[in-house]
Amino acid sequence: KKAIYWFQKAAMNGNSIALYNLGKSYEYGIGVKKDEVKAFEYYEKSAEKGDSNAQNSLGYLYDFGKGVKRDRKKAIYWFQKAAVNGNAIALNNLGEFHELGIGLEKDEIKAIEYYNKSAENGYIDVKFYLGYCYMNGIGTEVNKSKGFELYNEAVIGIGDEKIDDDLDKVRYWYHKAAEDDNKVSLYKLGEIYELGKGVDKNEVRAFEFYNKSASLGLIDAQYKLGYIYEHGIEIDNNKDEAINLYKMAAQGGNVEAQKRLASLYEKGEGIQKDIDSAIYWYKKVIENGHPEVKENLDNLINQRKK
Repeated sequence: KKAIYWFQKAAMNGNSIALYNLGKSYEYGIGVKKDEVKAFEYYEKSAEKGDSNAQNSLGYLYDFGKGVKRDRKKAIYWFQKAAVNGNAIALNNLGEFHELGIGLEKDEIKAIEYYNKSAENGYIDVKFYLGYCYMNGIGTEVNKSKGFELYNEAVIGIGDEKIDDDLDKVRYWYHKAAEDDNKVSLYKLGEIYELGKGVDKNEVRAFEFYNKSASLGLIDAQYKLGYIYEHGIEIDNNKDEAINLYKMAAQGGNVEAQKRLASLYEKGEGIQKDIDSAIYWYKKVIENGHPEVKENLDNLINQRKK
């Protein structure tokens, strides 16, 4: 309570750190009743004064629609502002957005660049993502020794024992991150179990992790989940649920979901045939840098003319 009093006194004088601390207090209900709208207001005032932590937090609120209407463009704007000011978590967030194509063009090379900058600026957790990228050749050539080196830097940085070549330990840390509802870690755990990377392949476990990640808004997880529902992989086939998930992922910019949705509308599979919608989604796929569907698009445009 006393801390809140002094934060408010300093905030009245325009102190950006005090404004940020008040935002944090209201976001998490520390010493005050939780109020995400008030948190947004304080973060915004602090962010406009140049506080990079507030800029990153503002991006987070816009990304999840907490205390304000969800707006991914504004989320990216504030993450970029924070990143320019050297905020390590914002750099990590932009890396995730580029790696997974969330609101930005999917670009794994740029993702690696952001992850590296985030690590250089002191964010320990990002080294797990970097390690994963090197282990699996995401945005870089496969380099398993580099991957384990990064995993080790991460666990030593948070006071744990060395991993060596122990994939069980890697999974342990992804589980730790997933416990905190980290949507990317949940997605990566889904991949680990779906593909049997260092574990027995387990599509039921994969489904559980993809489902949780999708519920937190990760578009790649929404697409994966849609695919699982459409094809009935270890669960009952459910076309309606698949199409709903494809729509969410497609609207978020996932190209594979856009392709699948276009094809389903074109053929009328599990959904009413709709040439206009098929054309719309094929155009989106091409806009996102995938010209391989141009023949499908041209055929549909010609059909509509007849």
